[in-house]
Amino acid sequence: MIPTIVYYLVPTIVILITVRKYRESKWGKCKNNVKLTGKIVIVTGANSGIGYEISKELCKRGALVVMACRDKQKALTAIHKIQQELSTKNLVFMELNLASLSSIKAFADNFKSKFDKIDILVNNAGVSFDDSSNKVTEDGFEIHFGVNHLGHFFLTNLLLDKFVSGSRIIIVSSLLHQKGKIDFDNLNLEKPNEAKNLYANSKLANMYFCKELAKKVYKKGIKVYAVCPGWVLTNLFRNHTRRMLMYFIIIIPAAFLFMRSPKQGAQTPIFCATDPSIENESGCFYRDCRKFTSKVQKCDAISHELWSVSEKMLNDKGISLNSS
Repeated sequence: MIPTIVYYLVPTIVILITVRKYRESKWGKCKNNVKLTGKIVIVTGANSGIGYEISKELCKRGALVVMACRDKQKALTAIHKIQQELSTKNLVFMELNLASLSSIKAFADNFKSKFDKIDILVNNAGVSFDDSSNKVTEDGFEIHFGVNHLGHFFLTNLLLDKFVSGSRIIIVSSLLHQKGKIDFDNLNLEKPNEAKNLYANSKLANMYFCKELAKKVYKKGIKVYAVCPGWVLTNLFRNHTRRMLMYFIIIIPAAFLFMRSPKQGAQTPIFCATDPSIENESGCFYRDCRKFTSKVQKCDAISHELWSVSEKMLNDKGISLNSS
């Protein structure tokens, strides 16, 4: 005799799977077959999650992919896995720790000594900690602002002279930027008691960076896009406390309906890195492989000031972008 619970359980599972499939159909998929033979690509945070899937797909299309990662062993393991799957050697590991200005400078110098151009830069790496952690980078910057924004800001500027006309810069932001705030009086935790939504703040900084960078490189023919990969199952939140991890466990049922795999999350970055249809849309924000209108009305004055403040933060550490 079949237990009564089965009569409820089976339909529930079927409904959940149906809803999941429906949601997946709305997430967007990069459908172009653009080849990247002869192209040079840099992907930060490339050894796992979205970065790994982006690296694999762009390599599959023929690009030489520089996997810019902090952990050498994890990067080499990822490279070996992709090489085995694709039967290619078009993958290179180069050490990069975005929490260290000296590491970023060393990476840029190393890259320039080996390559004469960049066709695609995917600023993908990111960190997330509890707001109360007071975590800072090696140079004393608040960890979210220092890695997610300032690290990529410094890296991109160091490499600008290697981009060619038609090159693309992809900045991985998040829909959470809509919950962020750019407080110029508290960018570096000058007021730690007022710290909140630090991850979201850094993602909003990514958006303003995209906006200002697109203006600055427009005449050089370089295209810049900010993207939201969606809510993706990665190790981004590995640094959170047990309390936060318990929160994520509680919402696992919802995660089944809303959370994407790394491969699904990589679709919009891959789309923006390759699709010819968005050639004239530099500076825009993309989600689900199409342009997305943010609730945040990005102000030119804020994007300009954030750029200037970011430069000053580097200048205070003895670094001048004009002479880097």
